Amino acid sequence: MPTPSPDLSLKYLQLLSEKYPSIQAASTAIINLTAQQQLPKGTEHFLSDVHGEHEAFEHVLRNGAGSIWRKIEEMFADSMTKPERRNLATLIYYPELKGPLMLQAVADKEEWSRLTLIRLVKLCRHLTAKYRREAVRNYLPKHVAETIEELLYDQEGVEFKAAYYQSQIDTIISTGSTQMFITLLAELIQRLAVRRLHIIGDIYDRGPGAHIILDLLMKHHQVDIQWGNHDILWMGAAAGNEASIANVIRFSLRYGNLETLENGYGISLMPLASFVLETYKDDPCELFMPKVSKDNTFTSNEIQLMAKMQKAIAIIQFKLESQIIKRRPQYEMDDRRLLTQIDYARGVITLDGKEYPLLDKHFPTIDPQNPEALSPEEQVVVEKLKYSFAHSRKLQQHTRFLFAKGSLYLAHNGNLLYHGCISMNEDGGFRAFSVNGESFAGKAFLDRVDRLARQGYFDIDNPEQKQYGMDTLWFLWCAPKSPLFGKEKMATFERYFLADKATHAEKRNPYYSLRDTEETARKILQEFGLNPDTGCIINGHVPVKVSKGEKPIKANGKLIVIDGGFSRAYQQETGIAGYTLISNSRGLLLAAHQPFESKQKAVSEALDIDTETEIIHTYPRRMLIGDTDRGREFQEQIDELHALLHAYRVGLIKEHSLA
Repeated sequence: MPTPSPDLSLKYLQLLSEKYPSIQAASTAIINLTAQQQLPKGTEHFLSDVHGEHEAFEHVLRNGAGSIWRKIEEMFADSMTKPERRNLATLIYYPELKGPLMLQAVADKEEWSRLTLIRLVKLCRHLTAKYRREAVRNYLPKHVAETIEELLYDQEGVEFKAAYYQSQIDTIISTGSTQMFITLLAELIQRLAVRRLHIIGDIYDRGPGAHIILDLLMKHHQVDIQWGNHDILWMGAAAGNEASIANVIRFSLRYGNLETLENGYGISLMPLASFVLETYKDDPCELFMPKVSKDNTFTSNEIQLMAKMQKAIAIIQFKLESQIIKRRPQYEMDDRRLLTQIDYARGVITLDGKEYPLLDKHFPTIDPQNPEALSPEEQVVVEKLKYSFAHSRKLQQHTRFLFAKGSLYLAHNGNLLYHGCISMNEDGGFRAFSVNGESFAGKAFLDRVDRLARQGYFDIDNPEQKQYGMDTLWFLWCAPKSPLFGKEKMATFERYFLADKATHAEKRNPYYSLRDTEETARKILQEFGLNPDTGCIINGHVPVKVSKGEKPIKANGKLIVIDGGFSRAYQQETGIAGYTLISNSRGLLLAAHQPFESKQKAVSEALDIDTETEIIHTYPRRMLIGDTDRGREFQEQIDELHALLHAYRVGLIKEHSLA
């Protein structure tokens, strides 16, 4: 028996005894935890940069990134035709929609129901091999848990059991419960296929359904999120950071993507619209025409209004950002106070000692003597928008979820997950951030700004500290030293107002060239306390240009970039429509997805996302739960329970119950 740890105080063991009140209870817990360590490691899925593409994202969740189809092929290739297998897969993905369609198309509805239920049960049985019965039971609604358990764990080969099993199936059909059980079994298959989901940032912007994706994630059984720069922008807006609010609105208007803002979160843009109809009524705002798709439904008047609103909020944004930069000199961004570098009489701006003519010189709200100050009318607009963000119940709910389930990075099962970069210098050293004479770099810097970001949302008792944290949220969105941004500047002003494309360039942090080397990846893993021989880095943020020959696997397999272009806006650049990294008990696989047409076609035509899977790494032996972080937590609990057993047996603690 393990020697009880001297660190376990008698007081702690007394508290533990309240949960395990007897020798029998503690012993049983040790038996169960030890047995769980011998189960295969659960399947983990890693996705990044989904950018509001809710239909494609939901489909990948439902089809297990192609893993459910592979199981169907493995189990039914010899007994079903390919169209039948495709229909079965679609039934599992969308049981509530596909079930009635399939039932209408068959002559013998009872036989179809019987065969379909049997196939779904067989698939469920195969997937439950990695789970304890208790875990599977917890995934089921209480009113049907017992019935489904009987189906899953029946011994058909044993005398009388086969008849018992068949009777259950027949009764489900005769009572008109077929569709309900098909739906429950299909949902169970979806859940069993993936134990844990990791989202490596950028849920928001580009696509129309970020709010729908977050609703899906809130229902997911086990998920964690590594914040992306677009996520932190919306989180900053929800916290009340005015510059973040302006950025969110400008970005939404620039791409004509108002679905999440207006319909998802109920944010009213009426104050801004009313303001521009007066202040910018004679301004054509040609440089601010929204970038909308050809199949958009906007009228010409609506597009013109969005252009005016975009210009207005951009000017407000530049003013608010300059105010942050001025009060936070430690950000070292004084060169981005661009409104102070304009000669308004001549219509030119001076950057790095060189003059550039402005493409638009109409600034009705800027006082050349105090260009960073909001006009009284702009201040009213900002206050009204801020109120709207603060009082959007769904936005605040989603933001709290992002804070609860999210972080800047995650060290999990020996791997390091983060969205953007670890800011580095050209020589490969970690880039330092100095504040009040103290220097932060690498892991210490990420830990600091992670804490400050939370302070910016939650610290309502100290306005000064909350403001510092809110400014940090904006810093993470666009500052050169931000681990989420990773560029020397965000050239928003230049892209709007300057013709010289050289000024539009946004030079990346040296990390993005250094990360290709194994030496850099190993250094980063060591910085976060991980084993560089066995661990790897899982990264998003920058799309992998597959169509140009770029590979997602870098640094001799130590770093994997999984931004493959979920967003339609990036798919021409990448040549694919997203990646899913899969970590199961056998090894690592990378699934590359082709574009998803629509949910309607998936259901009506049994169309799936075409996925090509590449094996990245195969483990020398099957990985068990005992080899994972969860297994190590189990072992700590086992050691504590052994200490409790010892305390019971030597009389230090009395049993509370003999049951």
